[in-house]
Amino acid sequence: MAYRFCENEQLDFEVRALLGAAWQKGSDPGEVLATAAALGDADGRGWFEGWTELARRVRSDGERAAAEGRRTSARDAWLRAAGYFGTGLVAADALSDEGRLLSVFREHRECFDRFATAWEPAAERVAVPYEGTELPGYLFRPAAGAAAGSATGTSGGAGVPTVIVNNGSDGPVSTAWTMLGAPAVARGWNALLFDGPGQQSMLFEHRMPFRPDWENVITPVVDFLLGHDGIDADRLVLAGISQAGYWVPRALAFEHRIAAGVADPGVVSVVDSWWHNFPPELRALFDAGERDAFDGVMREGFAEDAELAAYWRWRAKPYGIDSPYDLLTEVARYDLTGVLDRITVPLLVTSPEGEHFWPGQARRLYEALPGEKAFVEFTAAEGADLHCEPLGRALFEQRVFDWLAARLGVTA
Repeated sequence: MAYRFCENEQLDFEVRALLGAAWQKGSDPGEVLATAAALGDADGRGWFEGWTELARRVRSDGERAAAEGRRTSARDAWLRAAGYFGTGLVAADALSDEGRLLSVFREHRECFDRFATAWEPAAERVAVPYEGTELPGYLFRPAAGAAAGSATGTSGGAGVPTVIVNNGSDGPVSTAWTMLGAPAVARGWNALLFDGPGQQSMLFEHRMPFRPDWENVITPVVDFLLGHDGIDADRLVLAGISQAGYWVPRALAFEHRIAAGVADPGVVSVVDSWWHNFPPELRALFDAGERDAFDGVMREGFAEDAELAAYWRWRAKPYGIDSPYDLLTEVARYDLTGVLDRITVPLLVTSPEGEHFWPGQARRLYEALPGEKAFVEFTAAEGADLHCEPLGRALFEQRVFDWLAARLGVTA
């Protein structure tokens, strides 16, 4: 798209994502545009302060509405506030005080907790057993009338379809809700949102890093869901956004109790997104195994460019690795090449025009899939381009959830 909200590419995307969230009441366009205009090309600290200030103002509106018994106004304000806090957190690594990140994260999560409680019916706070600990999450169910339509499928299973929402590398739970959870529940389906290793609370509060073998995360999630009433075991969906475009197919290569999957966008090799804009001589140092020299050059760059240093810390944090060389070596393990032939679960792969993290990988993934599959493109002409289609949410929901409904045999 020709227009931009700020020069920083990542922050510009965040504004677009917030505007798109308005489709599911996750933001108010006027609040977003006014804040973005006031911030302009603010540095990371300014970005953090601007969005958290808006979030607190909106949260106060929600608290006032709740005190007056206005449940709907309170619920909607808490969701918007959660989203604005989450947007501020994108720039938290530009701050010198690490404690502020955790403090604001907890404000964000408190707002989402209040939203989830005010949802009708109230979401169930859940804890998925996982390797001696628990993964926190939310199980949203549809209203009784909406659920009736989705329970008339052809599978014969009890209950309704359930979408397991797999978040990306850094998005807040409020974004997972507006992008995938809310459209599922609106169609009479269940939606499970959860924090996996390296994501949100598991990162900020427990320092648990990502892992490439994501089947070891999704299998416990499936086990957990199958122990709940109202879950149709034959109609489980695994849908993921951003870096979950890798995690979803990786999990599906091993976990075959899933009826269908969605990778938005399709990703084969995660590390490819890290190499954008690296000069050839620096890549040559890495390929030659010159760890100390590579790290030295990288750290010199961080010392000279505070914005680059903050961006690197933000992207590196979920891996828990300090050395740039070791980090890129670890990220290179996030590669589907060796397991693509095992993915037989029906998978829809999205391919947005202008995808800047993993260009061309959606087609590569799709063509390698041996089983049932679908390839869905989103274009600039439709207003649905760029990573995760931030401004094309209605079109995304229509195409993706209609494909899922047909695959699951439901009419909702």
